[in-house]
Amino acid sequence: MRAAQVTRFGDPSVLITTDLPDPVPAPGEVLIDVAYADTIFVETQIRSGWGGEYFPVTPPYVPGGGVAGVVSALGPDVPAEWLGRRVISFVTGAYAERAVAATSALTVVPDSLDLLQAAALVHDGVTSTGLLELTAVTEADRVLILGASGGMGTLLVQLAHARGARVVGVARGEAKLALVRDLGADAVVDATSPDWPALARHALGGPDGAADVVLDGIGGELGARAFPLTADGGRFSAHGAPTGGFAPLDPTEAKSRDITLFGIGDVQFSPSDLTRLTTYALGEAAAGRLRAVIGEVFSLEEAGEAHRAVEGRELLGKVVLKGRPETQVPAGRRQ
Repeated sequence: MRAAQVTRFGDPSVLITTDLPDPVPAPGEVLIDVAYADTIFVETQIRSGWGGEYFPVTPPYVPGGGVAGVVSALGPDVPAEWLGRRVISFVTGAYAERAVAATSALTVVPDSLDLLQAAALVHDGVTSTGLLELTAVTEADRVLILGASGGMGTLLVQLAHARGARVVGVARGEAKLALVRDLGADAVVDATSPDWPALARHALGGPDGAADVVLDGIGGELGARAFPLTADGGRFSAHGAPTGGFAPLDPTEAKSRDITLFGIGDVQFSPSDLTRLTTYALGEAAAGRLRAVIGEVFSLEEAGEAHRAVEGRELLGKVVLKGRPETQVPAGRRQ
């Protein structure tokens, strides 16, 4: 099979497409013909050599943790009804034409939803849905979303809007701001403006111009400048670090203002919650109530270019890799 492999830590040029043996499903596993592989920003950071204490990988390795595709072969003792099913799953080594996954990790894709949209929801659909639950967003809340034009930010805007909250999205540049407005934000703020926190206070409204919930998918200085915008008694989620680090927050100040802090550890879900949240996100997308914004689709041979696009942050929404054409397989194939 063809796969994009990180040959050594470094810039995107270290991603090389090569031929590797097809993976073989073990008992309880299936083989997936990958139609599309999801990409997320942290994969570019790991490729560069960042985060070894959290992500102990050693080159050469095939990046990626989520796919959408068709089950093409079954491991021992796997029920025959899985063969030919359209699924999404978390996997190890998604940037490839084929991947294996445990049946417990599979979620069936609704017939009305294409696999491209499904792939874009593997990670971000789960995390964004879980974040809205975690921070308990309601129609009474004012919600500030940093990185609102990204893959997960665009979903958070839609989900918070659907809950009836007042949504203020922070993004960079008019094209991204226009997208965030179109997805349901009540107001948008350009992060390139030096006084964006003051503009955000005005947009949030209310007597204090503060956010009941801050969803920080950016981290770094931007996240730190958003913290003072959190209302006393509010909730702040520092789950993103594409700037190279999570927002530096003062737990003592948070405690004195009764602000509940959430971090990346709070969006590590149990297997049962993963299944529940994935099923919900796919169902909302199939019903037309949730749309994954996809900026560009790259081939496996263009994996390095895909990482450059992710790092450049110029595209709107998600970057996705194309694996194999969506196909149906004959019944009865087992490993």
